[in-house]
Amino acid sequence: MDCQVLREPLAVSFSYFRKQSMNQFSKTWAVACMVTLALAGCGGGGDAGMGTADNTAGLATNSAALTATLAALPVETLSEAEQESLAFMREEEKLAHDVYIQLDGLWRGYTKVFGNIANSESTHTESVLQLLVRYNLPDPTATLTAGVFQNTTLQNLYTQLLTAGSVSLVEGLKVGATIEEVDMIDINKALLAVDNQDITLVYQNLLKGSRNHLRSFVSTLAKQGVTYVPQYMVEADYLAIVTTPMER
Repeated sequence: MDCQVLREPLAVSFSYFRKQSMNQFSKTWAVACMVTLALAGCGGGGDAGMGTADNTAGLATNSAALTATLAALPVETLSEAEQESLAFMREEEKLAHDVYIQLDGLWRGYTKVFGNIANSESTHTESVLQLLVRYNLPDPTATLTAGVFQNTTLQNLYTQLLTAGSVSLVEGLKVGATIEEVDMIDINKALLAVDNQDITLVYQNLLKGSRNHLRSFVSTLAKQGVTYVPQYMVEADYLAIVTTPMER
């Protein structure tokens, strides 16, 4: 898969995204993957209701657990597509984090969901950073401040999302759900070009987190009397996520 294919869902305004079927992936080392998911705590299972206490200790624990798990996996040759994917995923996870931080500042008096999921996104982007370090690849976000991106498409998208999410609490929650839909589409596309065990492990972890985040945003919208309609996912795939419990 070339870079253009990887970035397709983010190449235009959200209103032009096509609904796409989710791809299912499995590996013979699924048990190891599940162990990492449990340790990493990226699921955000209580995002809609938990407090927003400092997450520094949790991030350190998650990082150490992931480092130990990755150490047991081989360092394999990277394809060009895998290198591009890692750089893009690092910035895409940063985008989610930065949008949620800003929306939390606007709407934290009404919901804790943005702050809680922003903490989880910190763990997500840290997990991608570990892969960049592991493969001696440059970190595209190393010198970037909040809301700033090397990728111009992501930079424009950040502005669009923040503008849309600042209109009201409901619109902010819809932006959150939309981000998680697009994240899952992008990760599943990236997985088509990935065969390294460690990258697949982390990407599957990101998928689990996004599924839980989507559940949280949809649940919080429901408390506002709003039924979220999926924008880009196939409805059956969307329902399979939001009608099932949080993954631990």
